[in-house]
Amino acid sequence: MDKEIYIVRHGETDFNKNRIVQGSGVNSSLNEKGQSQAAALYAAYQHIDFDVVFTSELVRTHQTAQGFIDAGIPHIKDGDVDEICWGIHEGKPGDADMKQDYVKLMNEWRNENYAARIEEGESAQELAHRLSRFLEMLKLRSEKNILVLTHGRSIRCLMCLVEGREIKHMDDYEHKNTGIYKVVQKGDTLKIELFNNVDHLKGMES
Repeated sequence: MDKEIYIVRHGETDFNKNRIVQGSGVNSSLNEKGQSQAAALYAAYQHIDFDVVFTSELVRTHQTAQGFIDAGIPHIKDGDVDEICWGIHEGKPGDADMKQDYVKLMNEWRNENYAARIEEGESAQELAHRLSRFLEMLKLRSEKNILVLTHGRSIRCLMCLVEGREIKHMDDYEHKNTGIYKVVQKGDTLKIELFNNVDHLKGMES
């Protein structure tokens, strides 16, 4: 069935602002700027007749989608679109050792060692598995206009899956707060029509 799927990153949190690692284990809320971004998102896209809104299980995505939820659009929480788990780094500000771990992990993934992970964290392989499951579920649903609120690393991985690319290319896809990827489904084919679009944030401080 043909459909349009809008995949959006959550609004800003203080963890984003202060460059503290979030991941799936940190259930942070939107800050004031994030709330304004969410309001701008709703103002720009409320005209679309969304049939359903999916969020992760984390509150920052619920808050970003709140305008749509308050408008009566059915809301489904799905842990398959939670952020990746960054293990022992979650809730900690970045430092030299953490950066070294991150660079090493990204190199492992670029070299197709998708089982690599931060200690106690989630691998790219595990992330891709649950996101593939989510994407296949979406493709089979009957709704024509679908809104999905998710997270930065999840978006990077999802876009590789949408385009049929190896997940080593995840970092090719940018993800600003409330940035939108619009994916159009025709039959069983998916195509990205908007890439990290933030036109709704024009006029707001960066």
